[in-house]
Amino acid sequence: MTEHLRRASRALISVSDKTGIIDFARALAGYGIELVSTGGTRKTLSEAGLVVLDVTELTGFPEMMDGRVKTLHPAVHGGLLAIRDNPAHAEAMRAHRIRPIDLLVVNLYPFEEAVARGADFDTCVENIDIGGPAMIRAAAKNHADVAVLVDADDYAAVLAELAQHGGTTLSLRRRLAAKAYARTAAYDAAIANWFANALGELAPGYRAIGGRLIEKLRYGENPHQSAAFYRTPDRRFGVATARQVQGRELSYNNINDTDAAYECVAEFDPARAAACAIIKHANPCGVAEGDSLIDAYRKALACDPVSAYGGVVALNRTLDAQAARAITEIFTEVIIAPDATQEAIGIVGARRNLRLLLADGLPDPRATGLTAKTVAGGLLVQSRDNAVVDDMELKQVTKRAPTNAELRDLRFAFRVAKHVKSNTIVYAKDSATVGVGAGQMSRIDSARIAARKAEDAAKAAGLNEPATKGSVVASDAFFPFADGLLVAIEAGATAVIQPGGSVRDDEVINAADEHGIAMVLTGMRHFRH
Repeated sequence: MTEHLRRASRALISVSDKTGIIDFARALAGYGIELVSTGGTRKTLSEAGLVVLDVTELTGFPEMMDGRVKTLHPAVHGGLLAIRDNPAHAEAMRAHRIRPIDLLVVNLYPFEEAVARGADFDTCVENIDIGGPAMIRAAAKNHADVAVLVDADDYAAVLAELAQHGGTTLSLRRRLAAKAYARTAAYDAAIANWFANALGELAPGYRAIGGRLIEKLRYGENPHQSAAFYRTPDRRFGVATARQVQGRELSYNNINDTDAAYECVAEFDPARAAACAIIKHANPCGVAEGDSLIDAYRKALACDPVSAYGGVVALNRTLDAQAARAITEIFTEVIIAPDATQEAIGIVGARRNLRLLLADGLPDPRATGLTAKTVAGGLLVQSRDNAVVDDMELKQVTKRAPTNAELRDLRFAFRVAKHVKSNTIVYAKDSATVGVGAGQMSRIDSARIAARKAEDAAKAAGLNEPATKGSVVASDAFFPFADGLLVAIEAGATAVIQPGGSVRDDEVINAADEHGIAMVLTGMRHFRH
């Protein structure tokens, strides 16, 4: 829309991240645009040989208070906010010697980075930008006349329009203004959430969550839904921070399943054992620990080899060649691991569409944080479930105590149950799942489904009996009746771990005693909806 073209005579540049700024400023100067800048940015541009006016020459005031006050001045904000076609505004500019600022280039103090690196309170406060957001909002409001850039990715678009039209179009200025407001909103959200956390406010009066686009996705859960993937300031190892080594672009469902897989496998300390989690539709269909990754993978696959087809595989150690060969024997959508050997990368590379993500570390299952989901007209926010069974005091409530081997498997099973949709039943033996029942409306149905899956797996493997014989069983919440437990006992479970807390706990405990099985209570549930 060249009828709304705005030529630029002056640009104010003040950037914390100076990526690409010298080349951009040099190009602006080449179009005869006067450069105005502040502090460190002015020094960078001047040292590159560019003629740059110091902002103090516009304001008539020096930078003061350790740089806290430098652009908060009518000469700056008048130059940004003045409506060029308004006679009263034009007169005010002449009367007060305010020069128009047609192009604003600002990125903000690195507050999010300061928080991410664990900076102390005072350092984080000093990294809260004041003048930058004020200028950005002013320029964005007056986008009819002013172009505002908050992202180096947009430098090329502005230069393209300057080359084609000699100025910027209203269409571009509107897009830049929309991004500018989104950026300041995300920035303020990060500050507000940091303050709430620092003050221990679990439910602040206002809650905002912001993020930066990682990529626009082909579609959402279904092809008729649009979707995009955003990165939040929460620096947690996982799919949002991982490097994709190869494979097709990730889909919405790939991302959701990969996150579920990596959070699950992170429950297993790599210093203790290798671990593998195979996920399908955000639920584990097999999880195991082993002496090596290939051992863990094969044990996890044996739990439900049918569901594992087309799943996501997560590993808690560096992917090696042996494990890579085994995983690529069947169709797999995604592999995610902290790292991979070059030989393993080459092996996976033979499967062109298989996505390989390297996350550089494991998320801490004990770390605090927030999770959120939308409901109609609202946002549900809660603290992350960072409870770990190794930190729980298990209470024996049956006459028989679990053996050491059973106790090891009980803890293993409860780690997995934390990552299975409720209602959850997990059978485990020898540090591997042997049956998983997920997301059912009744716990007894979950127990039956998990047992049936174990029977199917045994039949496929040519075994005489399912692996639930001699297994342990975990429930993510209490048994409301003894019936679910009785199904597990019939399937062959010899010990059970559950939170307890039902009005019928005594009935459930008595059923366990009658069948000679051991039961321990965690006192903490792991509902996952």
